[in-house]
Amino acid sequence: MTPPDLAAHIHQQMLARTDAKFAAGQRRFFQHEVDTYGVRTADLNVLIRDVARIVKPWPVAQRNALMKLLWQTGKLESGVLVCHVYRRFAKTCAECEFHLFEKWLERYVRNWAHCDGVSSWLLAACIANQPELRYELTAWTESPNRWKRRAAAVSLLWEAKRGRHTGFIFDIAARLLPDRDDMVEKGVGWLLKESYPARPDETLAFLMAQRTTASRLTLRYAAEKMPPAARDLLLKSPPDGGAC
Repeated sequence: MTPPDLAAHIHQQMLARTDAKFAAGQRRFFQHEVDTYGVRTADLNVLIRDVARIVKPWPVAQRNALMKLLWQTGKLESGVLVCHVYRRFAKTCAECEFHLFEKWLERYVRNWAHCDGVSSWLLAACIANQPELRYELTAWTESPNRWKRRAAAVSLLWEAKRGRHTGFIFDIAARLLPDRDDMVEKGVGWLLKESYPARPDETLAFLMAQRTTASRLTLRYAAEKMPPAARDLLLKSPPDGGAC
């Protein structure tokens, strides 16, 4: 089976599983326009497993050709399928794949689900396998692309959870904290939330020092895993005058 053949097969399988009511719910959930087939998660997971089994023996170039065809559909489920299938090859992801995933962010990602799949699974795998790739993220913090800026934070979740590269994580966060795009604010808050359990003292100290720069939204996300005393200390007297 060729990549175009499999892409056409996937499209037909998606159409066969379309649920109009579920599609309407997805559009409400994302709170902005998404192009969706309306395939329920259980059905999509079956298709993901089938596609992963088919492409497992394929050469990398053939696999990537399929992924490009799926991204080009613009469909929500197609991008989700790409991320789930490709994460099964996480151990092989390195510099070449990092730049491939960067192109996906620039060309195809238009919602937070796709952004987070590419970032927290695929780019994170590249960084785990080749840690020096994290330095590529510094320039992303100034990108005009909101999803690339969010990815600069979300791609480091794996490292944050393991207490690795904490100084670099704080540097990326500090660069993004003035950003008032809500998708970026939530991404930075998520990163610092995951940093806290492994590095509680350093993370709280960083956030306290940045309270006048960080948005209330970012601080609320960052505080979610803190004990009550630390959370209250961070969130008292909103620094930007916003409501709790």
